[in-house]
Amino acid sequence: MTKKITPSQPYQPFVLRVFHGLTGLCLLGAMVTAYWTYDTYDRRWGGLSLPIFRPIEGIHGTLGLWTLMIFPAFLVYACHRGQRRLLQPDSWRKLTEVGKPIWWYTCNRLINVVALLALTFALFSGKKMGETWLPKGELDHGWYYAHLISWVVMAVVVALHVLVSARVGGLPLLLSMFSWQVRDKDSPALWPAHLAEGWSVIQRGAWIRWFQPFTTTIAMELSILVILALGWL
Repeated sequence: MTKKITPSQPYQPFVLRVFHGLTGLCLLGAMVTAYWTYDTYDRRWGGLSLPIFRPIEGIHGTLGLWTLMIFPAFLVYACHRGQRRLLQPDSWRKLTEVGKPIWWYTCNRLINVVALLALTFALFSGKKMGETWLPKGELDHGWYYAHLISWVVMAVVVALHVLVSARVGGLPLLLSMFSWQVRDKDSPALWPAHLAEGWSVIQRGAWIRWFQPFTTTIAMELSILVILALGWL
């Protein structure tokens, strides 16, 4: 019997809710239309016999593109302001404390990291697909198989993300991502000042401090950004 984790009333930063919400909304739309695309053009491994709707591939591509454009901003936020929600230096040790509350919190952080990597895989493999492959019945391309695998991985990760978050914080934690509450320090009215301050930091060349100390999280952030950039080539 594991100890029940009793959640308080959590507050999520407004910027996190915006990036998380936009990324999640576009991602879920892309996943639904991805399956519909598979059901329309492939079905080699079964299907739901959804209505044949050939424009669905273009809709999926658009939603995937929106996700690709939003994700880098979410990634940068997650690896800096949201870093405490990712793996910590002592996380691997805490994963040995199976069943304890800290184990669940650490699993949640691990799943957050895996979600970032899985989404990177999905976006990169999708960007490498040819737009005419499926309409022409060309279903044996390596990148198409990779994109199919990425859909399965992403579906599992999203399910785990929701389930473990519910285990850690219960319904209050899940609902906190949809809350309209905004604290004074989070007010959008302050964003112009924050952006001006950030631009000033860049002009002074002090932006290099954003990557200090050079942690595993920062290495992951830079690697993902490079991979996403290569996806456009």
